[in-house]
Amino acid sequence: MKEIDGEKEGKKEDIKIEVLEKTAKEYFEAGEDEFNKGRFNSAVVLFFKSLVALIDTYILQKTGKTPSSHTERFRTTEENFQDVYDILDKDFPFYQDSYNILMTKELAEVIREDAEYMAKKANIKL
Repeated sequence: MKEIDGEKEGKKEDIKIEVLEKTAKEYFEAGEDEFNKGRFNSAVVLFFKSLVALIDTYILQKTGKTPSSHTERFRTTEENFQDVYDILDKDFPFYQDSYNILMTKELAEVIREDAEYMAKKANIKL
């Protein structure tokens, strides 16, 4: 039974990784579209969502689990992946502010670069 359960668990993890990768790429491509149209608030939101999907992929690759909330994501990265936590901690306030402050092209570029960094770290081609 354990072998079957382990196989099922492995398949679940593979499916989660596949979904997270697809989502990360979709958000990133949409972020590029918005960026190229000069819609920097939308670009910031989409690049950040891509970043989060990539972080979740990385956490899943390393721990076999995915965080169920921003709080858990922050805690997991702070305890286990300091460099990832630093990026998340730096970028999250901009994501929150994007609802009521105009974002700049330069900020969108920074968050895009952070998503690209996480893609490389998780071995994902955007």
